[in-house]
This record gives sequence, structure tokens and C-alpha cells, in this order.
Amino acid sequence: MNQPDALISIIVPVYNAGIYIEETIAMVCAQTYKNWELILVDDCSLDDSRQRIEAVADRMQGQVRLIKKTVNEGAARARNTGIDHARGRYIAFLDADDIWMPDKLEKELKFMQREQAAFVFTAYEFGDENAKGTGKIVHVPRVLSYRQALSRTVIFTTTVLLDTEKTGKDLIRMPEVKSEDTATWWKILKSGIDAYGLDEVLAIYRRPAKSLSSNKLEAIRRIWNLYRREEKLSFPYSCYNLFCWAIRATLRRL
Repeated sequence: MNQPDALISIIVPVYNAGIYIEETIAMVCAQTYKNWELILVDDCSLDDSRQRIEAVADRMQGQVRLIKKTVNEGAARARNTGIDHARGRYIAFLDADDIWMPDKLEKELKFMQREQAAFVFTAYEFGDENAKGTGKIVHVPRVLSYRQALSRTVIFTTTVLLDTEKTGKDLIRMPEVKSEDTATWWKILKSGIDAYGLDEVLAIYRRPAKSLSSNKLEAIRRIWNLYRREEKLSFPYSCYNLFCWAIRATLRRL
């Protein structure tokens, strides 16, 4: 399973994540799948994130790499910088405050290879500010197409694994828009690639009480702008997808 061409590049955008980052690195090191590189892209943090990463990276002999940006440009560009520096065939995204189960990479790569998929994602559980599971689980469909994805934001960035031999790197680069991750998944799916869902909880989504995603009006505004400005959907079709999205988003949080 750990053949050379199965190197997984794990990309983590870092901005003022000092309170989480050592736990994040330790969590990756604890993965049962060992053929990985961890690329931490510091987006000009104002805290001690860089120093904490450097202290660990010095001991990891290149398996943990710190990329220091000189200008703060946001999560999309930070992830794109990580993509540019990735040496692995496979790319996984991880946010510094989220949690992976220890066998996340192993199970997901086996699933990807079994399905001969280019794009896979998994179920996940909402966690509180301490990343303790709340019991609210987001289940995922086995296959998700572009049209299906428009009405459900079920793909959680921290669960995604991509095979760059099948997608290339240009297709997975993130645009500079709000909800850039959702826009990226739609771009990939629109190209004709389906996403395959592994309906097993392999990640926890940490949700602080005052997180951006908890602002419902802002979330609606972001998804509407994606429909109209990025996807160029008609007004009626945008309304239909927004209605379906809102119902599913509400049910997901109950």
C-alpha cells in the first residue's frame, strides 16, 4: 500500500493557528498510513505559528515542510501555494483546527483505489470548540455529480482526497472567491469527474460558537453569489438550488 507513487501531500493553510498547530502535526504523524508529506503554508501569521512549526519541522527530515508567505493572501492562495509545492500524486486538504481519525488516509486511499476514482470525500461529524464530537453527523452519497452538488454543500474540505494523475493540478487550484472550496469542487465536477463519497466518519469539523459558517445570512449570500456570478445559473435555477441547499443545510444541523 505504501508504494512510492502513493505519496499523499497534505496541504494545510496556516493563519494564527498556534493554539492548534502542534496538535495538527501530531495528528498527521499518528496516521496509520505513513507515506505522506505535510505542507504547512503560513499566510503571514501574527502569532507564534511559524516558530511552533519550525521546531517540529527541524526534527522531521523533510516530511513536514513549512512554506513562509511574505504577503497575506487568504486561504485560497495559501492552498494553491501548497499545491504548487506538492510532490505527491495524491493531495489531501486539512484545516489546522479540524480533526482526522487515525486511519483517515489509509481508508480513504483504499476506497479511492477500489472505486478507481479521481475525487473522494468522506462523512464527518460536527464538533464543538474543543473538537469534541456533538453527535451531529453529515452522511454522504456514494456518488455526487455536478448537478447534484449544486443543491448540497456536503463535501467538507478536510475530508477531500484527489488523484492529480487524473485531475491535473490546474483543475484543483482554488479561485479567489468566498467559499472557494465549494467553487473548486463544482469546477472539478463540472469537468465531468464524479466525486465518490465514503460514508464513514473520518473527520471532525470544529465549529466555534461564533464561526463564520454559523452566520446563516452570510452563508446564503456566499452560495447565491456562487450560483449567479461563478456558475452563471439562471435566476429560477439559482432559486431552486438555493431552496434545496437551505433545506439540506438546516436538516444537517438538527
